[in-house]
Amino acid sequence: MKSFDNLDYWRDEFVIQAAPSDQEYFPFVVLGNKVDVDGGNSRVVSEKKAKAWCAAKGGIPYFESSAKEDFNVDAAFQCIAKNALKNETEEEIYLPDTIDVNASRPQKTSGCEC
Repeated sequence: MKSFDNLDYWRDEFVIQAAPSDQEYFPFVVLGNKVDVDGGNSRVVSEKKAKAWCAAKGGIPYFESSAKEDFNVDAAFQCIAKNALKNETEEEIYLPDTIDVNASRPQKTSGCEC
């Protein structure tokens, strides 16, 4: 329950540290982990409560997951990657000028070539 109770703080801290231009579209996902343990009967936070929190925060995607069983781990990472790329604007991408390694260098009249 402690992790779930910290979601608001962690989300706010991520937004502060990342300083996105539009906080509403900062890509988050929430994972309910270890769903393989005890058939899910020992869960501390219900799926309903977790989904309600995600909905109240603007529809944050929620995944029930198990790293041990490799259940929904890839799906969660793919979701956050797609959301991050979908919201990235072209002007945020930095592409340096290309360097022509075959360009001729001006001849020096004196001095060292180094």
